[in-house]
Amino acid sequence: MNQLRLALAKEKYGRDIRVFETSTASETPANASNIEAEDFYEFTPEDYYRILATKKEDKYLKTKKLRDAEEAARRSRITKAVMRIRFPDNHTLEVTFHPSEMIQNLIDLLRKVLVDPELPFYLYTTPPKKQITDMSQDFYSAGFVPGAIVYFACDALEGDDVSAPGAFLQEDVMSLLGLESILEQAESTQPTPEPVVSTSLSVVLEPKPVDKKKIKPKWLKM
Repeated sequence: MNQLRLALAKEKYGRDIRVFETSTASETPANASNIEAEDFYEFTPEDYYRILATKKEDKYLKTKKLRDAEEAARRSRITKAVMRIRFPDNHTLEVTFHPSEMIQNLIDLLRKVLVDPELPFYLYTTPPKKQITDMSQDFYSAGFVPGAIVYFACDALEGDDVSAPGAFLQEDVMSLLGLESILEQAESTQPTPEPVVSTSLSVVLEPKPVDKKKIKPKWLKM
């Protein structure tokens, strides 16, 4: 039943959609592991000058065509951008896009899943707070790969109760709340099938003992 709901939502909206409680959803973007790894690295002056020299060398040795080819190769290795949109009612909508798609596609999808499609809203990133204004930019160029968290805001709702559950997303979208984690738990609790042991006994035929007395050597003539 839960899998059917997710499948119907994908058919209706054309996207893989998930809904989480913001308090339980990850507080960091999908690429935060790389940032954390850098925090444990002690950057020395020698490292700085070595990187600077490498960049200067690359600048003179690599042609623009070669640099463009390397950039295209990097882009081709990334196949999706997982976007998480945080709403003021403490819910998070997760949607998967292709990195080459435009941010306008995200805006268009939000218009479909909102209770009020005409609601004036904007998206921003933080920290620092920066409003997303260029909707023609693709997710890769915007730095939203392999994933990112953006925040939903609407000045028209200031003073209203925007913390009530379901204040923004349609009912069928809110019905997906937590389904992903439920399915993962169900899969993890399924018993592992025991290996089937064959009970049939294999019969091993032993070679018949040879009667040495009846065998005559070739050299013996009677």
